[in-house]
Amino acid sequence: MLIGGTVSPTVDEESFEVSAKRPLVGADELAGRLGHLSGVVLKADEERLARALWRTGRGNTFVKFEPINEKLEDPKTGLPVEKSVFVIYFQGVGGSMQQKVLKVCQAFGANIYEWPVSASAATARHGYLQKQLEEKTSALQAYKSFMLVEMDELLRPSPQNPVGNSMIEEWRLFCIKEKAIYSIMNLCSGEIALRVNVWYPASDEASIHALLNKVNSGSQQGAFLTPDKGFGNSMPPTYIRTNEYTEAFQDVIDTYGIPKYQEANPALLTVVTFPFIFGMMYGDVGHGTLLLLAGIWMCRNSESLRYTVPALFTGRYMVFSMGIFAIFAGFMYNDFFSVGLQLFDSRWEDKNGDGNFTPLYDVTNSGGRGPYPFGLDWAWVGSSNELLYVNSMKMKLSVLFGVLQMIVGVFLKWSNAFHSRNLTDFIFECLPMMTFMVCFFGWMDWMILYKWVHPIDNPPSIINSLICMAMGQQDFFPFWDGSVEIAQMLMKFTVLAVPLMLLPKPFILLYQHNQSVKNKGDHELLRDEGVATAGHGGGHGHGEEFEFGEIFIHQIIETIEFVLGTVSHTASYLRIWALSLAHQQLSLVFFQKTLTMGLEMTFPSNGIMLYFMFAAWFGITCAVLLGMDVLECFLHTLRLHWVEFQSNLVSLKVVFVLFCFFVGFAVVWCLFCCIFLLTP
Repeated sequence: MLIGGTVSPTVDEESFEVSAKRPLVGADELAGRLGHLSGVVLKADEERLARALWRTGRGNTFVKFEPINEKLEDPKTGLPVEKSVFVIYFQGVGGSMQQKVLKVCQAFGANIYEWPVSASAATARHGYLQKQLEEKTSALQAYKSFMLVEMDELLRPSPQNPVGNSMIEEWRLFCIKEKAIYSIMNLCSGEIALRVNVWYPASDEASIHALLNKVNSGSQQGAFLTPDKGFGNSMPPTYIRTNEYTEAFQDVIDTYGIPKYQEANPALLTVVTFPFIFGMMYGDVGHGTLLLLAGIWMCRNSESLRYTVPALFTGRYMVFSMGIFAIFAGFMYNDFFSVGLQLFDSRWEDKNGDGNFTPLYDVTNSGGRGPYPFGLDWAWVGSSNELLYVNSMKMKLSVLFGVLQMIVGVFLKWSNAFHSRNLTDFIFECLPMMTFMVCFFGWMDWMILYKWVHPIDNPPSIINSLICMAMGQQDFFPFWDGSVEIAQMLMKFTVLAVPLMLLPKPFILLYQHNQSVKNKGDHELLRDEGVATAGHGGGHGHGEEFEFGEIFIHQIIETIEFVLGTVSHTASYLRIWALSLAHQQLSLVFFQKTLTMGLEMTFPSNGIMLYFMFAAWFGITCAVLLGMDVLECFLHTLRLHWVEFQSNLVSLKVVFVLFCFFVGFAVVWCLFCCIFLLTP
């Protein structure tokens, strides 16, 4: 419409109404002008991400966060973390701004996902993802059911298997068997026929031949065992048969050193001495009973412990025997959770009620009523001089059993030399050692026993008597008439044993070497191992030069080590007394500070207090006395057997390893496997 030369707009009512309801920019046009990114980020990084986007886009970005209700697992750490969904809008699509925003999101470790441009696209995307989730869940449940069925088939004991093993156990045993077969085949030589050199127990030779004949009868190929005498100069490996009871004790011996072939095996004595010495350290009837119950539980559940805790499976009988000897020593010490047991009538009586006890037995041992039948009289428990008496008794018992065990160790060395018919070692090493031990330390043990059983009005001091004996001084307080002369004679034998142990053996070896050189002339010497390696080997084997100086120095060191070692080892056995005292005092303190406090209270508060005090006492007992103290006594017993008992006995040799598949016993099994593998 033209008004006064001016063109004015024409108002279209219908188009105006439509445009009033319509946005200025359409959705498609808006999507073409604004870029967007969406993803998931840690909830803790929301503010830092928004601030970084604002600065990067100089205020031209808009971000919106929405927290996720459930915690999601972090793929890097595996821990549940809180995350939020975000969407970022910015100006331009595909330009530099989009690259900047993307780099910022990647710097914060955000996971970028596609963002739907419309509500219909979002609905379609949601339906698609929901369908995918249902399909994946259904497939996962089906796979889980399938795996459970397969696992049940693999783990169920097979009725066709006479042993009752599962299929997966049979596969495991088959793999072990095949691995062992091919490991042994690598040691064989030959192409058409395989040959392997093996050691086998002589007592099993008939069984091996019978087994070979049984296999040969059903096979086209043959296998046979031929004894080879060509290895006469080599030392056979040591093979010691063990059972479930002796296996743990044999492991204790083998850890320190493996006996040589046909040497005496100290494990036979260790089966008794190890739990006995442990019991002397741990002696308590109550704690020993708890340890015995633990050993019984291990024995009853041995099959479950075989694979879960192999150490407890191997040592179950050792724990069982340690509990038995701890109970025995507890009766000997009359100690039951630090309380004395009134098993027999006391041989002491407080006639006046003033705490001064008088003996009810004949102290002169001339007849009448004897002392307490077994162990410590319960009258000593709680007396003012209890520690003085008990410490003296336990200290002397430790010395008695310690010297006895060391003498047994020397006797085993003696038997080894006697069995090998090595007169040099027997006369000039074993006999002087035994003489030194018996004449000095055996005399000390004799004085302890004599002082116990023989009535003496003014008993002399054993320490002073030993000092006078060693220094050659006059003993003014002898044990009996003539004891001083006997002590002086024994001291002379003790001193004479030292040079007899030191000097003759190296010169005898030198003489034997010279005779060997003279007899063999200029030929290469193949010295007998018993000559070149006498005295624990001496560092000389086949093909090595004979060094008299080295052998002499070795003998000096061995002599000094034995003489000084007997003194230090005797003192080391006092750890039996020390650990027994520590166990008794700890048990007494725990009892007094817990149960005694409840017993001293009046009714009814004492019942409530005892309820809590018993729980505290039992917890402390299990943690300290059944945990730490058992381990401590075990380690000290181990040290006494390794150092004090075996230091002069065991040689480091090679152990004989059986080739078996959990059944069977000989390395000749490898021959059978070779037959089956070579048979077409």
